[in-house]
Amino acid sequence: MRLITLFLLLLLLAIQYPLWLGKGGWLRVWDMQKQVASQNLRNAELKQRNVKLEGEVKDLKEGTGAIEERARYELGMVKDDEGFVQFVAPAPKTSETPLPPPAALQPNHRH
Repeated sequence: MRLITLFLLLLLLAIQYPLWLGKGGWLRVWDMQKQVASQNLRNAELKQRNVKLEGEVKDLKEGTGAIEERARYELGMVKDDEGFVQFVAPAPKTSETPLPPPAALQPNHRH
């Protein structure tokens, strides 16, 4: 009786091995589901990017507004009847009181 129980237990383990660790086992299926979910997320991101690029291509093909906008912002171009004005931020103030000259900082040693 003990021998039959041991044999059946070994048979059960032999049957379970492919189910859990085999080529089509649960662990592999679980890993593949994670990979599919990750790839679906990446695909959704790329679809959004493609829609944005498709709209940009359509604007460039059909209208001059997008071309003009790119020329202005990326290349710094202006029309013939326009003037270019650039505002520069003021330099940060360092100190209100001027520093004394370096010679005045030296101690006097007279002997």
